[in-house]
Amino acid sequence: MYIYNMSKISLTILLCCTFFLFKKESVAAQELLNKTTTLKRPPYLKIGDTVAIVAPSGILKNRTKEIEKSKHLLKSWGLNVVVGKHVFNQANHFAGTDDERCDDLQKAMDDPKTKAIWCARGGYGTVRILDKLNWTKFKETPKWVIGYSDITVLHNQIHNEGIESIHALMCTSLQDDLAEIEQSISTFREAVFGKPLSYILEGSEYNKSGSSSGQLVGGNLTLLHTMLGSKTSIDTSGKILFIEELGEYKYHIDRMLQSLKRAGYFDNCNGLIVGDMTKLRRNTTLWGTSIQQLILDALSNYNFPIAFNMPAGHEKDNRALILGRTVKLTVNDQQAMVTFEE
Repeated sequence: MYIYNMSKISLTILLCCTFFLFKKESVAAQELLNKTTTLKRPPYLKIGDTVAIVAPSGILKNRTKEIEKSKHLLKSWGLNVVVGKHVFNQANHFAGTDDERCDDLQKAMDDPKTKAIWCARGGYGTVRILDKLNWTKFKETPKWVIGYSDITVLHNQIHNEGIESIHALMCTSLQDDLAEIEQSISTFREAVFGKPLSYILEGSEYNKSGSSSGQLVGGNLTLLHTMLGSKTSIDTSGKILFIEELGEYKYHIDRMLQSLKRAGYFDNCNGLIVGDMTKLRRNTTLWGTSIQQLILDALSNYNFPIAFNMPAGHEKDNRALILGRTVKLTVNDQQAMVTFEE
């Protein structure tokens, strides 16, 4: 009788453990499925729609000309334009106080008549207002948020809210001769009006060959690193990561990559697209390799494809990328192809 009771207890324990492990594996599988679920796609723009221009980051001192050019560009496409009340405010480093910048962005997010939000410039400051934002109405009626650099903060949060966004030029990009940024403007227009996007990238001896697909995520490397450990950090599992950078030392870039790596950021990543690494600073102690080799060395123990020469970031040729959209990435040393799912 004692042996029977012990066997019965052991069997019960075994069944409970099996159920717990099965349930745990099922939850993990469901979590992975949720992470790769198709994101909501805001409605593409059409003639007569309204675009709001806001400034969630740096100051717009002496930038009225660029804002006027931005308004003219949008109107030439048949769109209406509203400019945030506080866009030209000045509060030290920023385009208004945190509350003022947040107010402009929140109103644009909540306004059902606004179909897209175009950020005036980057710089720094979006992270200071991120936790002040209420996403309830935005998720009910999503709209395109457009920008790059510091706007990576918004792109990350929007992705985690389950919505696509657009990494593309900003209003201050129009300080350049428009003919010099023709591709930046045309791909921006194609993205917001729903035209198919695909890019053939110039080959590189540093390319790591392979083919994969996944949702495109990412942006400025410094901001991705800044978000690490917060609720705004992106889980890159099953996704294609895009990075670009401006004005950093090579050892800073390596340090950020090593930090992300140690945090498991690349463990289940499906691929990497490297954009412009602009105006890298020269340290007194030279790094000793190219920026491309630095990236390859930092990620040498991963098998996903890596494509260099994506014209996106802080150069004049800043092609639009739809973040959250599934892309197919095919890479060899002769070229790389990035094709967005329609």
